[in-house]
Amino acid sequence: MVLKIIWQIFLITIALGFLFVYLRYIESRSLFYPQKEIDYQPKDIGLDFEDVYFQSQDGLKLNGWFIPANNAQYAVIFTHGNAGNISHRIEKLKFFNNLGCNVFIFDYRGYGKSEGKPSEKGLYIDTKSAYDYLLSRRIIPEKLIGYGESLGGAFIIDLAYKNKMRALIVDSSFTNAADMVRHLYQFLPPWIFASRLESLSKIKSINIPKLIIHSRNDEIVPYKLGQKLYDTALQPKEFLQIRGGHNSCFFESEDILKEKIADFLKRLSE
Repeated sequence: MVLKIIWQIFLITIALGFLFVYLRYIESRSLFYPQKEIDYQPKDIGLDFEDVYFQSQDGLKLNGWFIPANNAQYAVIFTHGNAGNISHRIEKLKFFNNLGCNVFIFDYRGYGKSEGKPSEKGLYIDTKSAYDYLLSRRIIPEKLIGYGESLGGAFIIDLAYKNKMRALIVDSSFTNAADMVRHLYQFLPPWIFASRLESLSKIKSINIPKLIIHSRNDEIVPYKLGQKLYDTALQPKEFLQIRGGHNSCFFESEDILKEKIADFLKRLSE
């Protein structure tokens, strides 16, 4: 009888161990979809750029592009979403360049030409390392604007929470990992997953101008999470509702975005 109980406990322990490993695997695959191959370059659409390599704080070689604009007043540090790499944000680079901003976009560890393997902790490190690189180019924080799309919103919010910058733009992002788990895996308790991606509590303490952007039609990150992020944010803040799916809203709403972001940038200088 005792041996049977011990055996049952052993089998349950093994099953729980496999479940834990499987959930960690699912979590990683859900968060990060890196692509190594660079499909496009800024020069393909007529943009001058510098192909930049810089080092992360923990010693990895990271790759990014610096796209200059004539007489730029601000520099945008761009944290991209969870899939692909920097080469899949070409149109957004052109968008900010046309608004008269220098843009620095970089690939997180494991993405594109950057070394390493992606993780939540690692991406926080990479974002801070990109910020430090811009400071090394004598771009002062008062001229730096953070822009984060989707998953990148969590990392740019963390950067603004811990470091100085002029303004923050968060596009199609969410409050924290727990809220996303409740949306995507309603049958699982959020504490099972290791990721936190805690933006909600951080944005309460960020007192620079903020523009939160979200589409009513977003089928991946619920609109209500973008709204919740805005509602929790400290003033000054603005909200822009756009149209289109999570990955198509930029193209479907480019006219609205151009008008609003151009106005947002103009008022930063007043």
